[in-house]
Parts: sequence; C-alpha cells; structure tokens
Amino acid sequence: MVLTEVEGFILSETPYGETSKIINVFTSDYGVIGIMCKGAKSLKSKNRVSTMRLTFAKFNIYLKQGKLSTLVSADIINPLKRIKEDIILISYLSYLTELTHQVIKQSNSPKIYDDFINAVLKIEEGLDPLVITNIIEIKYLAELGVLFSLDECVMCGSKTGIATIDADKGGFICLNCLTNEVIVDKKVIKMLRMYYYVNIKSISNIKIEDDIKDVINKFLDMYYERYTGLYLNSKNFLKNLT
Repeated sequence: MVLTEVEGFILSETPYGETSKIINVFTSDYGVIGIMCKGAKSLKSKNRVSTMRLTFAKFNIYLKQGKLSTLVSADIINPLKRIKEDIILISYLSYLTELTHQVIKQSNSPKIYDDFINAVLKIEEGLDPLVITNIIEIKYLAELGVLFSLDECVMCGSKTGIATIDADKGGFICLNCLTNEVIVDKKVIKMLRMYYYVNIKSISNIKIEDDIKDVINKFLDMYYERYTGLYLNSKNFLKNLT
C-alpha cells in the first residue's frame, strides 16, 4: 500500500470499538471514501479533533479504493471557527453537508466538491449563509436532473415577458401564461439566474434586499419539496431555528 494525501471534508463518523471510528470523507479526487481511524476517539489521540464530523482537512492514508482506507494522520486546513461558534451557522453547515451527501449519491460531477467547499469557506468568511445556501441549492438541482429552465416560460416556452416564478407550475411563467400567480420583482428572476451561473469562489460581497432573498428561499424550499424527493432533518431544524 502507498501512503496517499487527500483533501476532504468529513461528512459523518461512526464509532468502531471502544477507541476507534470510521469516517466518511468527501474528497476532491476520489469521491466519498471510508477511512478507519484507529484510536482516534481516545482523548490522547493526535487525530481526535481532526477526525470529527464537519472537519475540512488533509488526510494521509493508506488508500484502498472500494474498501476502508486506513488513517495515518490528518491536518486541519481550516478550523471553521466562525461557523462552529454560531448555532445558526453550524445549522447551515449541517444542512449543506447532509444535502451534499445526498446529491453525490446521484451525481459524480467534480463540480460538486468545489462548489460545496467554496460555499463552506464563504460562510466562514462571513458572507450571507442564506444566499450561499440558496446558490448551492439551485446548482444542485442541475446535478439532480430537476433544474427548471432558466431561459423560458415553463408553460409555453417563451423567452420573453417572464413575469414570475411558481414552484407548483415548475418554473418561470410569462405574462401570457399568468393565471392567479403573484408577479414577483424582476430582481428575483435576475438573481435566480445569477445564483446558478455565479462562480462561488469569486464572490466577495453580497448585497440583496431581504424581501428578494425571502422570495427566492421560499421558492427553492417548495421546489425541493415537490421535485427532488429529499426530506432532510437538518433542513427542518434550520427552518425552525431561523
């Protein structure tokens, strides 16, 4: 076996015996891998903190693809101190982690890892966690194969006169196809498109009115409920908290 260094984020951990545990790590190069961490539960272990859930680190391992790898050492890349000292921020992180874990079961796109890590780091930098989370959610809809059209009316296919967005109808609706839907601010349509196309790593500042953010968030909540089949405990907890 060859000693291999991998970068990754710990999605979950499972106790193994009295002092060891198995961690599931989302890596940049190998997808999700299981790693046996011998003795890592011990208070004296040098790997105790660096093998906890929701840790972003570099792992030196004996890699066994398709089987349990074995941990030699782990070094934290970013301790995510801001997030882990705030119950609301850590709730966002828990939700993004659970959502990502579900999405990578259905897609092996390398973009998922980059988007997820960059989103976590942007929240750690202090950027609006709701906006960053909504950006991830809309990007993940494409990975799940249920992204609504960003360019045309879901009813007639028109690319002009888009007036609103409706989760029940499944996307944008133009003026000619309006029935009893509430017309939204044009900024909502613009921002939904921007959320999908923006490079998360390039975001340095976020200034969006609260009412616009609220409309987008409620739409994405309803859309996820109707079209993804994902029902996540962490999302329910986050809703109750915020």
